[in-house]
Amino acid sequence: MELLSEHPVPEHARAVKAEAREFAQEHIAPVAADYYESGEYPWEVLEAGMDAGLVGQDLGEEVGGKGYDLQQVLAIAEEFYRADAGIALTLQLASFGAEIVEEHGSEAQAEEFLRPVAENEQLTGLAVSEPETGSDLAGMTTSAEKDGDEWVINGEKYWIGNGVEADWITLYAKTGDDPDNRYGNYSMFIVPTDAEGYHAEHIPEKMGFRASKQAHIVLDDCRIPEDHLVGVEGAGFYMLAEFFNHGRVIVAGHGVGLAAAAIEEAWEFVHDREAFGRTVDEFQSVQHKLADMQLQLQSARSLAWDAAERVANQENAGYWAALAKTAATEAATECSQMGMQLHGGRSVLLENRISRVFRDARIPVIYEGANDIQRNLIYRQTPQ
Repeated sequence: MELLSEHPVPEHARAVKAEAREFAQEHIAPVAADYYESGEYPWEVLEAGMDAGLVGQDLGEEVGGKGYDLQQVLAIAEEFYRADAGIALTLQLASFGAEIVEEHGSEAQAEEFLRPVAENEQLTGLAVSEPETGSDLAGMTTSAEKDGDEWVINGEKYWIGNGVEADWITLYAKTGDDPDNRYGNYSMFIVPTDAEGYHAEHIPEKMGFRASKQAHIVLDDCRIPEDHLVGVEGAGFYMLAEFFNHGRVIVAGHGVGLAAAAIEEAWEFVHDREAFGRTVDEFQSVQHKLADMQLQLQSARSLAWDAAERVANQENAGYWAALAKTAATEAATECSQMGMQLHGGRSVLLENRISRVFRDARIPVIYEGANDIQRNLIYRQTPQ
């Protein structure tokens, strides 16, 4: 069945969508179950994605990338996530946060740090969340203080993709303490992972996304040169807000891919299984569930692609990004839940992919801003 058609994908993003689909079918889907069981980092798939030109290419041509825009990255996301969420996240995290440096950093930073990522020689990551706070960007406590010609960073970061594997990370830290300017107290920094005082370890195994690795990072008098500040001191919150508008549209693609996977699994199962003398798909209640799943998916997908265009054009970006992220990730949870019901008792068997999709789908509703936070944003930014 064709759930992720070329429409409504814009013409310029269709070629990379086709490449992503072919790659996912050849390199992700066949090994997804093995990586889910082992929980290992999928280095071989990542390297294959690099060879295929599908990793880190959202960075511009001037630093060695292809300059894929928001819609092209969204096209890749829905195809990768349909094949496997954990591997897909690993592939898309390879350049996560580098876009902030590209948008706000210096030419010297671009050449030193971005080019190796775009040319697939290095990995990066983004360090924002902390053990005691995730969604409150103005409540983070990791600090960076100036000491001569260096910044000294102290604190902890949690849920950091590639925190162990990356060569460097873009890190969000507190540089001011003005109670009247809560959002102006934070800055962004480039932190090499081999810097003295940088310590990272993998977070214990998760219920889903097992092929993607997140880290707990401890920064203990971690010193970096003063020129590793990205852009202007005190502008970190605003950099992140802009970045997350784009990121939430991509997360909508995560939800779309997972929802499509759930529908495909359920469709195949009910058409192959018999009960009471006929195939399960002949029961009207089953047909209605499959219809409801498609309503969820196609509604969310249409919103995701609409939001991608609006965010790219800076048209009330926060509102549309929050709508798309919330709708698509919740479509994934709903579709996976119905997929479990349609599988009956077999749904709980680890050998059945629907159980993996079900667990994976519970995670995107949390990251990139939990959906309750997205509802706050939707309400506050509703056009008047």
